Formats: sequence, structure tokens, C-alpha cells
Amino acid sequence: MLNSLSIAQLEEITGGKGLGKEFSGLITQISIDSRQIIHPEQCLFVALRGAKADGADFIPTLIFEGIRVFLVHEDWPINSELSEKANFVRVADTRAALQKIAAYQRGQFSKPVLGITGSNGKTIVKEWLGQVLSESFTVAKSPKSYNSQVGVPLSVFGIQPYHQVAILEAGVSKKREMAQLAPMIRPDVGIFTNIGTAHEEGFLSIEEKIREKLQLFSETKLLIYCKDQPLVRKEIEETFSSDRLISWSSNTGADFMISAKKQDSHTKIILIKRDLNTFTFQVPFTDSASIENITHVIIAALTLGQEIPSIQEGLNHLKPVDMRLTLKPGLNDSLLIDDTYNNDIAGLKVALEFMSQQRPKRRKILILSDLLQQGVPEKVYAEVAELIKSYGLNTIIGIGTEVNRLKDFFPDEFSNFASTEELLQSLDSDTFQNDLILITGARPFAFERVVNKLQQRIHGTTLEINLNSLTHNFNFYKQLVKPETKMMVMVKAFAYGGGAAEIANHLQTMGADYLAVAFSDEGVTLRKQGIRLPIMVLNPVEESFDLLQEYDLQPVVFSTEFFRKLANYARNHQIQVSIHLDLDTGMHRLGFEKKHLEELKSLIKDFPELIIASLYTHLVGADEEEHEIFSLGQLQAFTEMRSEIEAILNYKPLVHALNSAGIVRYPDFQMDMVRLGIGLYGIEVTGKFDANLKSVSTLKTTISQVKNLPSGATVGYSRKGTLLHGGKIATLAIGYADGYDRRFSQGKGYVLIHGKKAPVIGNVCMDMTMVDVSDIDAKAGDEAVIYGEQISLKELADRIGTIPYELLTNISTRVKRVYYLD
Repeated sequence: MLNSLSIAQLEEITGGKGLGKEFSGLITQISIDSRQIIHPEQCLFVALRGAKADGADFIPTLIFEGIRVFLVHEDWPINSELSEKANFVRVADTRAALQKIAAYQRGQFSKPVLGITGSNGKTIVKEWLGQVLSESFTVAKSPKSYNSQVGVPLSVFGIQPYHQVAILEAGVSKKREMAQLAPMIRPDVGIFTNIGTAHEEGFLSIEEKIREKLQLFSETKLLIYCKDQPLVRKEIEETFSSDRLISWSSNTGADFMISAKKQDSHTKIILIKRDLNTFTFQVPFTDSASIENITHVIIAALTLGQEIPSIQEGLNHLKPVDMRLTLKPGLNDSLLIDDTYNNDIAGLKVALEFMSQQRPKRRKILILSDLLQQGVPEKVYAEVAELIKSYGLNTIIGIGTEVNRLKDFFPDEFSNFASTEELLQSLDSDTFQNDLILITGARPFAFERVVNKLQQRIHGTTLEINLNSLTHNFNFYKQLVKPETKMMVMVKAFAYGGGAAEIANHLQTMGADYLAVAFSDEGVTLRKQGIRLPIMVLNPVEESFDLLQEYDLQPVVFSTEFFRKLANYARNHQIQVSIHLDLDTGMHRLGFEKKHLEELKSLIKDFPELIIASLYTHLVGADEEEHEIFSLGQLQAFTEMRSEIEAILNYKPLVHALNSAGIVRYPDFQMDMVRLGIGLYGIEVTGKFDANLKSVSTLKTTISQVKNLPSGATVGYSRKGTLLHGGKIATLAIGYADGYDRRFSQGKGYVLIHGKKAPVIGNVCMDMTMVDVSDIDAKAGDEAVIYGEQISLKELADRIGTIPYELLTNISTRVKRVYYLD
């Protein structure tokens, strides 16, 4: 942020009135997101009201985190407890106040500001212009597509005193929106990219939409535009004096005349000014959309006085903007053009032209959704039909209801599906062969799913989680317990490596009764992902008490000291907290021992604020028969201890003792609830029901390279791998940073390639592992199975002297998790 603010300045800028605890510091950060607080003591939190949430709901938690200044709606109730802890500036509308602060901050920036608007290309122009200008200037720019009523102020707050240039993007969808954005941006130099049909329903005519967008430039010194767009040219030249305009065109009569000479992989752009000064640049693309966008960029850079060699250097290093029109290899030598977020005719035209420039394929195919919010359907689809005819497409696949109008124009080439799901069900691996496929549609149609199904498999390491197998294993254990016995499922440690939120959501739909996590943060994440089941936190800490309350998490209480701290917290906050008492019957990790019971019972009587949801113990050796006498002793001790506690209660808590192994070995001790852990993930540690469980996780990677080595060649670090008689090795895209244990080095581990064992040779590296494929017909890109249905995790764990739990939970978060139903 450019200038820090005092409370007095904040009140003056917003017209608000402060209430509550005096704040004598300065505000250096403004946030609307409770998760993105960096310096709470210097932060102003703006409580915006949205369709799904009210930022004011997070104020108690944010006060606990150290924020002391809040911008709130004037009708938000502020009680005495809150006013004693923080200062609240009350305003009629927090969004409008946020925009006023942004306008004030913009006024503090005296260096050039470039404002960009239009229908298409705004973000690309902004990103590319930022990349080019950064060769000569320190540049601030809107992050991502922050061009909305809230995104623009957040962009302004990102401008710092050291920036030499700022680039801000503005987008509108209806009348009177630009009037709110313009005071925050106030560009010195403007760029109008083009006009299209997006958001047409918000305006009476395309001319009205242009005029709305042009309000951004009411105080602009110079406005850059393309003269080849008749409506844009007319509105701009009627609104602004010629001395404020910088035009470009492929024809004479503009400030810059452009000549674009396309070659194989690049285009030479020649710009000729009215005084015949000539500038020549080379850009790394040939499609018309990119040439239009980069012309705006080049002229803006020239306008700011950037030297030509610096501009060209920036063009040489242009990075792709991950937005649209992405070319991807598809199945069966097909080629995909991913334009999955396009939703207007102008964008479709650009995409079709891009398609026309690709290498020839058997067929040209368009997969198109309904064009949403584009105006009168009859006119829209007639125009679409003309485009399709002019670009000579062979097949058109429509998804939606309105797009079916194209069948009148293409009775033989057109087919229609009511939904994306229906299309996906019809596609198989042989639907397309050597085809060029343009996939373009509105965001609600989620066409990325179509791209994912049609694109060539991406090389890399993935952990595949079969949700059908997960369901099977859950139901298997469910059949082992009585109908009245509840199921608590352990999703700690990222759900044993599988991804807690996704698996928890699946368990919720399957009918689990309880979830358990290790730490409060894990429970908070699940709540934020929409998990509603009761959640037990095994290892809570005092610092997380507020989170426990806010997110309705139930902590385990394991000592008299912790009981007392939590009880006092509950009493001070006048709340009740559901807790779980851990009774130590032999684990000797956490928990109350028998000698603690008298003090514990006294605390239970003194602090009714703590409601005991359950009493439980943890079996030490249920997975091994040799510990049976000890396990039965634990169960007996637990029965005695929990009976002693139950005797002083006027309600009955749940009681539970059995883990996955205990469910199998001690069916007579199911009590009220059992705790299902590693068994859910397909590992039956007692060995009794191995054949009844299904493997849930499959860890796969790909071969990066295959090498033929001579006799005596060594492999890997420290030359630990040796091929005495020569042979062939494959380098896999997985290492110990991915969770593949280094103890698998030197032949202790193996993978499966084409169903054959390939032993590890040499040491496992951080990101790669080499395996011996001398007897396997292997090539780069082939799949290697690390573990799964064909390679037992128990066997792999035994090979390196560990347990399956460790192998599962070691899988790095950088390994992509893929969830599927087979």
C-alpha cells in the first residue's frame, strides 16, 4: 500500500464513524479475506457482505488473531465485549468505502498508470505489457483477472512507492459499473482492446456498452485503440479530441500503420508512424489474436518511452499466459485446442482462426456449449453458423439447449447433448482419431472435464484413489460390527496420504458417524471444505481453543492440566465444549491413568461446561496375536475405568476401544463405536481378511529415459549401482522427495513395468529413481507401478523394516492425487 492510514484519515476518506477501543497505530495493510492476514496489528479488515458469507462473522476470530481495526456496516451490532478489544469504523456500505480508500491511495501515486478495458484480451495485454515493461521499469499490475468492483481496489492496494509504472485492468458487465471503477484507476494512458458480445444482456446496444467502458478514460491523457474496429473507432473519435488519441491500423490514416509478416513460428511486426518513422519487432506467435494484443503492448511501451531494444528483449522472453486457446496433445494423435472459458462470438472467431493455423488433421471438430448472456439467440446462432461455414468445420458437437439451433444450419454435421455429463458418457478412447478438436464453452459447462478425458495422459507421478474400493472396504468393516455400533473413521495425516477433504466427503456420503484428525488445523480444513460430521481432534493444543469453538471441533482431553485449561476457557466464554477422554490402559502415550481418576472425577463435577462425548482407549497390539493377553487386559482395565467415570455422570457418553485390527480380533468389545483407520485404505494388519479388502491407492510414475549401459557401468550417486554384465536401465520420475523411501535403494525395492518386476539399481535420488529393465521391453513414457493392487504395501514395508502406515503417509503433497470411480 502506498500510504499508511490513521483512524482519523480512515474516517475522513470513508465518511465513517469510529467506535470502540482507541487505535493509535497506522494501517499498512487492507484485507477482505480472514485467511490472508500478514500483519494483524497493522491491518484493516473490511467486512464485505456477499451472497454466501458476511465478513463480519469472522470478526471474533480475527480479534483473537490480533486485528484491532475493522470496517463494518453501520447496522452491524457491536457489543461492549467487542468494543473493548477493537476499533470499528461504521459506514453505510463497506464495498463503497473500500473503493473510496482505493481512490485515495491511487491519488498518492504520481507515476504513470495504464488502464485496460475491452471485451477480450484485457488480461493477456496486461500480463504481456507487464512482462515487456519490466525490462525497463518496476511494474505493479493487477493480479490474475482482478478487474471487478472488489478486484480493482485490491489491485490498487498492491501498488508500492517503489513502483515506476502501474497497470490496472477494468471489467464491467452492466451500466454504471465503470463509474465506480474509474476513480480508483484514473489511467494516464488507456488501452481499449476490442469489443465483443460478452455481457451483452447488460446493455441496450453494443454502442452503449462501448460508451460504458470508455468512461474509464474520461481523464486519460492518451488512449490507444485499433482503428480497424468501426464501432469502437466511431465512439472513441466522437468522444475524445484527436490530440488524446493514439490509433493503429492495418490501413493508412492511423498514428501507426501495422504490417504483420507471418513466418513458420513467429511474426515480424512493422509499425510505421505518420512521420514515416519505422519500428520493427519480432514476436513468437502467428495468430491474429496474439498479434492484435501484442500490438497494443508495443505501442503502449513506445508511448511510455521504452527503448526499442528493451521492448524487443521483453518480447523475446514473453511467457505464456495460462488462460485460453491452449494446444494440447490428444488421444490417438489428435490435437486439442483448449478454450474452455470462452463465451462470446468474438472469442469464438479468434479460436477458429487459431484452429485454422494448426497442422492439418483428418477432421476439424468443434465442441461448443450454449453461448450464455450473448443477446437474442436467433441472431447469435445465425452468426455462429456463418463462422463455422467460413472456417470449413467437419463436425459440430453442441452441449446445452440453445446451441441446438445450429442443427437447422448443419443437419448432417451437428449432434447435440443436453449436458457435459451426457457427452462424457458417450466418449470413448476411439471416438477421435488424428482429429483437430476445438473445445470452447462457458464456465458452467465445466469443459475442462472434456479436455481431461480427451487429452493424452500427462507424464508424471500420481496417486490414484479408487473411491469404489474405499466404499467396498468401509462396507466390509460395517458388516463386521453390530447395526447399532457407530463408525468413527480416521482421516488424520492427510487421510493416510490419500487427501483428507476428498475422502472425508466420500465418507460423509457413505454414512460414517464420526471423523478423527490429529490436529485442529486438519479439522478446520475439513469444515471449510463442507464436512459436517462430528470431528474428534486427537492432539489439540491450548492455542487452538478458539478454532475448536469456531469450527465445532471436539478435542481429546488427556491430562488434568489440559482439562483444567479447557474448562476455564469454556467458563470464561460461557460456552459448553464436547470432549473425548483418553484413558491410558497401556499405550503410555497420552491419556489418564488409573491413578488420575479421582482428580479427573473432581474436575468433571466442578466443570459441567465440558460435556463428555466419549470415553476411549487405544489398543497397543491388536494387530498381533502374541499380544492377545495384554490386549484383553487393556479392555478389562478400560471397562473398569470408564464405569467409574460413568457412575458420576447423569448422561451416557459413547465408549470405544477398537481400531481396525481390534474390529477383526475382538468382536465382543465393539461397545458403542469403533475406529476404522488403515483398514479403510485396504490394509488388513491381522492377516485374517487380506483377500476381503481392495487396494484403494495406486502410486504410479512414468519412465523419463531408458539407457543401455556397458559391462561394469555404475549407476547413481556414490556409484552404488553396478551392471557387471551391462544392461538397460530406466529412470523414473519419482524420488524420496515424492515419498519413495530411500531405503528402497540397491535392489531392496522394485516396481512393475508391463507387469514385470524391475528392481531399483543404485540409490534412490531426490526426484528420480533408476531401475533395471534389462529383461523388459521398456521405453520413455511407459508407466511404472510403485505400489497398488499388484504390489502389496505390506510386502514393501517388510522389505525395508517399516510399516504400511509410514509408506502411505510419506507420499508428498507434490504428488497429484486423482480420485475416480471405476
